[in-house]
Amino acid sequence: MAVFTTLTSLFVLLSLLSIANSGSIGINYGRIANNLPTPSEVVQLLKSQGINRVKLYDTDSAVLTALSGSNISVTVALPNEQLPDAASKQSFTDSWVQSNIVRYYPKTNIESIAVGNEVFVDPNNTTKFLVPAMKNVYASLVKYGVASSIKVSSPVALSALQNSYPSSAGSFKTELIEPVIKPMLSFLKQSGSFLAVNIYPFFAYVANTDTISLDYALFRDNKGVTDPNNGLVYKSLFEAQIDAVYAAMKALNFDDVKMEITETGWPSKGDENETGASAENAAAYNGNLVKRVLTGSGTPLKPDEPLNVYLFALFNENQKPGPVSERNYGLFYPSKEKVYDITLTLGGLEAGVNNGSKSQVVKIPVSSPSSSPTPAPVVGGGVEESKVVNTWCVANEKAGAEKLQAALDYACGEGGADCRPIQPGATCHNPDTLEAHASYAFNSYYQKKARGTGTCDFKGAAYVVTQHPKYGSCKFPTGY
Repeated sequence: MAVFTTLTSLFVLLSLLSIANSGSIGINYGRIANNLPTPSEVVQLLKSQGINRVKLYDTDSAVLTALSGSNISVTVALPNEQLPDAASKQSFTDSWVQSNIVRYYPKTNIESIAVGNEVFVDPNNTTKFLVPAMKNVYASLVKYGVASSIKVSSPVALSALQNSYPSSAGSFKTELIEPVIKPMLSFLKQSGSFLAVNIYPFFAYVANTDTISLDYALFRDNKGVTDPNNGLVYKSLFEAQIDAVYAAMKALNFDDVKMEITETGWPSKGDENETGASAENAAAYNGNLVKRVLTGSGTPLKPDEPLNVYLFALFNENQKPGPVSERNYGLFYPSKEKVYDITLTLGGLEAGVNNGSKSQVVKIPVSSPSSSPTPAPVVGGGVEESKVVNTWCVANEKAGAEKLQAALDYACGEGGADCRPIQPGATCHNPDTLEAHASYAFNSYYQKKARGTGTCDFKGAAYVVTQHPKYGSCKFPTGY
């Protein structure tokens, strides 16, 4: 049995180098619903999930008070309907900043203000007020001495682009450039802020299922798309869309302005014509995105710029208008139960949660025949029915010998599984097969981790069973 040694060291080194340029994951906390938990309950939920950045769509007093002292960084918003007043009256923004920012800061760690949201597509035509409002809000922050620690920006929809393919040809809509894009980018550069962009590969996929592969949209393995102008290869639509915005900024000589992705997500349910809207695809998109952001670097065009991303959204919001998908972007139901199981932290990823794995997508009882592959027969093995409700972890032979061996090496090495019983001459060495040894090691790891969510996956090399595995005289432990 191979030992987890040099290969492990190399993997850890590469991981550390990658994480050095990794970004951050936050989440949008929308409240267009009548059945959500209280703000204090929401703060506890955020903490339990390791989320330390949250974006709001207003400055609700109860929410900001609940976030006080939580060490969660907060983005607040000045709504579109207040843009005309904010643009025309410095006294308005002075009062707004005093009442909605200074009153709570710094106990509530407000790090940025979103002035409006997707203003360019606002049906009330508030675009002309945007930059003056941003400047007035900033001036008010200066007046109260907090401008150095609180950024001002405004989330822009990807529809602000005239061209987005190929990425290198990205450009803003002509009619927006002089009136608002250039002044806004100039303000962001002068104030040291960032361009906030809302990016949804889901929309592009639904509109172009004949030309965009689902794997490309969901960060799954794919052959990639090569930009014909610069030769850069894109493995995800998300990164290609980001670089289209970078290219559009560069065309206006503002390529030194940083960017944050203030909204992105994938719905777990949709109308019949919303192709791809499902819990499985939502888990794949958000799970793989989290993994990409927390363990990777920047985009092909900007490899040294970390990706700072806010997922949309925390909850399914039952009062949102529009198609079914609009009410089903949440990672959680209002009951605080997960819509699908992904981790949102680097620690969770390191613990073995395989974000985006199909085995963790749909909430089905583990005893259901559809919840896992048919157990692989092992020579000399059998199954003994458990008399108590319990679960064990076994190898998935369909994963292949290479993946099983790598997972076995990890479990017996860095994973800390008790693999002494499967050593030569020990009680569980026979049957001497990779599947049998891997099953024992995987289960040892799983039980030591208290059967936590995601601890029986090993990147698809294992799955949970509800019958006690038994190989000859070897019984698998139920707990430690």
